[in-house]
Amino acid sequence: MSYDPAELAALLSEPWSNGACRGYVIMAMENCGFADQDIRRIMAELYELFDFVSLDEAEAHYQKSSY
Repeated sequence: MSYDPAELAALLSEPWSNGACRGYVIMAMENCGFADQDIRRIMAELYELFDFVSLDEAEAHYQKSSY
């Protein structure tokens, strides 16, 4: 797989946004048919995780997960 260096640099320079991450999760859950109460529970958990888990810790968890 090849990448356009300019496109890759643009993607990597985008700032992190907790709000954008929340938006992605909400859209995914809505697309999968999750109930509103379940989405609210997940959003509450994300608020906690954003406060207590670093980006590096979250990335490491994602990399070792089966998802």
